[in-house]
Amino acid sequence: MKNWTRAAIAALMTTVAAPAMAEECIAPANPGGGWDFTCRQIGRIMTDLGISPNLVQVTNLAGAGGGVAYTQVVSSRNDDPEVFVAASSATTTRLAQNAFAGATADQVRWVGTIGGDPGVIVVGKDSPFQNLNDLVEAVKADPSKVAFAGGSAVGGFDHLKVLMMLDKAGFGEARQVKYIGLDGGADAVTQTVGGFAQAMTGDLSEITGFIKSGDVRPLAVLAEDRVAGFDDVPTAKEQGVDIVAMNWRGVYVPKGISDERYDEWVEALKQVGASDEWQKVMAENGLAPYDIFGADFEAFVADNIAQIQDVSKEIGLLK
Repeated sequence: MKNWTRAAIAALMTTVAAPAMAEECIAPANPGGGWDFTCRQIGRIMTDLGISPNLVQVTNLAGAGGGVAYTQVVSSRNDDPEVFVAASSATTTRLAQNAFAGATADQVRWVGTIGGDPGVIVVGKDSPFQNLNDLVEAVKADPSKVAFAGGSAVGGFDHLKVLMMLDKAGFGEARQVKYIGLDGGADAVTQTVGGFAQAMTGDLSEITGFIKSGDVRPLAVLAEDRVAGFDDVPTAKEQGVDIVAMNWRGVYVPKGISDERYDEWVEALKQVGASDEWQKVMAENGLAPYDIFGADFEAFVADNIAQIQDVSKEIGLLK
């Protein structure tokens, strides 16, 4: 029998028990949140489809609302071809508002988004507002009498959805809009049902149960098209307000990788988005199709940040 050294045995066991991880997805938050969900689902499907030959490692790197992960990728992993990072509308909102201590969107490369949680505007079941235009006209007539509740703080994405919607509808006095920032969609619904707010904005998935129970009545979904399962809810666009506000789910990669590797990431994400597995994930989690890739997505991110900066300046969050 061959005389194995301890070092050789240990090396063999390491090789067998821990195969190399080809790709790594950084979730810029603790386990259980939206970014963690994005990493784990995309990583799993990449392995199932054979895009990644090995399991995709998920690394949770919480801190500064995504800023810790962003800074690490920019500063120490700028040319790492195997890492990708989960991102969402919260990422671009914080970049737009300089929440990442001077970081800018052009310090990474934006790969794409393959789904989104549509924004929605709802009112109490007994509200006199029957459609989005009724609500907009009430704000225009007297903004002090129409309060919006939302599940994010002042300046957060729920607040910005209201301001951007009203701006598209012809009401540009952002400072006059009443907004009640609360800790999550459920609290915002409670304020609306109780009459403390006349309308509420949030993501469709977080208030689906309240809509189905009849506690609130949706006036508009802020998506390109009507959402499956909510076919009777018109889009804002159908009602003459040209806005889409999706809490998109996508990824970015280090800026210093090669163009060829970037193109590979774009193609990989396209394959994940087109897969039956991802369609099932969206259906089970209240997401809607929202596919933008490569150069188109980089242009989308730049436009989105510019729009958020404009609104943030109007309400005094930025100078």
